[in-house]
Amino acid sequence: MILAGDIGGTKTNLALFDWTTERVEPVREDSFHSADYKTLEEIVEEFLSAPLPKPPDEEALDDAPAEATADTDTSTPEPPPEPIQLTAACFGVAGPVIDNRCRTTNLPWFIEGAALAERFAIPHVRLLNDLEATAHGLLLLHADEIVVLNAGTPPKKKQALALIAAGTGLGECILYWDGTRYRPMPSEGGHTDFAPNSDSEIDLLRHLRGSYLHVSYERIVSGPGLHAIYEYLRDTKKNEPTWLAEKIKAGNPAAEIAEAGLKGQAEIATQALDLFASIYGAEAGNLALKALTLDGVYVAGGIAPKLLKKLQDGSFMRGFTNKGRYKRIMSQIPVKLVMNDKTALLGAASMAAQLTSSVSS
Repeated sequence: MILAGDIGGTKTNLALFDWTTERVEPVREDSFHSADYKTLEEIVEEFLSAPLPKPPDEEALDDAPAEATADTDTSTPEPPPEPIQLTAACFGVAGPVIDNRCRTTNLPWFIEGAALAERFAIPHVRLLNDLEATAHGLLLLHADEIVVLNAGTPPKKKQALALIAAGTGLGECILYWDGTRYRPMPSEGGHTDFAPNSDSEIDLLRHLRGSYLHVSYERIVSGPGLHAIYEYLRDTKKNEPTWLAEKIKAGNPAAEIAEAGLKGQAEIATQALDLFASIYGAEAGNLALKALTLDGVYVAGGIAPKLLKKLQDGSFMRGFTNKGRYKRIMSQIPVKLVMNDKTALLGAASMAAQLTSSVSS
C-alpha cells in the first residue's frame, strides 16, 4: 500500500493506493482543511487511524439479512483494525522542496521527508513541489479530463511542455522531453515580478505596491489575487454594489466575485474576471516563451475548472498570444485546461509507486 498527498495552502488531500504500474482508483481518500492543523504529521496520523474500507464480499455479508447470518457468533467483539503497512509515500507540497524538505509558502509548516518516514514507519518518503507532482499526473490523465482552449499545431518532434496552476497560490513547472518521456522540472516562477501590459495593469501594480514591497504574479493570479483585483477596481471605479460587498464580507471573496462575474450580476465582478483571465493568459504565455514549450501548455489548479466559461471566452488566449512579433508562434502552441482536481494526487501516487518498484527491482 502506498500513501499519496497533495499539500495545498487551503486543503490537503491524502489517498491510499494499491498501485503497482498503472493508474488505479484510490482505496481510500480524504480531504482536510490545512489551516486547521499545526503540522502535516497531525493530518497523516488522523488519516491513517481510520480503518480501510471492507472488501466487497465482506460488505455484502454485513448487509445480509439477520436470518442469513443467524449462525454467526456475534458475542465476540471485532478485533481492532491492523495498522496500515505502507511501503512508500510521496507528497506534492506547495513550496520549494530542497533536500527532501520544504517550508511551505502559504502555511506555517516545515515538512521533512525523513521525519515522516521515521514517525510512520514508511521505508521511502519523497517530497515534491506540488506542480512537479501535478506534472507527473498530467501524463496519466484521460482525454475526458482535459478541455482544449487552443488546438494549435505542435511540432512533429517532441520538445517541452509547460504547466501553470492558480489556486491559493500560483505554481509553474516545465516538462522537457529526454528522448523517451517528459521529465518535470520544479519551478517557483509564480513568484517572479508582475509585468503590467496595459494602462489598467500599470494602475493595478501601483495599487498593490501600496500593500506589498514585491508584487509577484501570485499576488494577482490566485484566489487572493482575484480579490486584490476586485479591490483595485472598487477603490478606483467606485462601482461596488452593496449586496456584493456584503456577500464578499460574509463568504469566500474569490468565490463570490467569480460567481457574480460569471452570472453577469455585477459589472465590477465581470471586469475583475476580465483582468484576471487576461493576466493569467499573459503569464502562461511568458512561461511558454521562456522554455519554448511548443508541445503545449496545461492550465491546472483549483481555479481554472471553476472559471472554465471565462477562460473559454477568448480573454485568456488574447493575453497568451499578445507577444508582439511572436504572436504567430504563440497561436500555434496547444493550450489545454485540466479538469481533474486530483491530478497532483495522481502524480504523487505514481512517484510513490515508482519508489516501491525501484527498490523491489
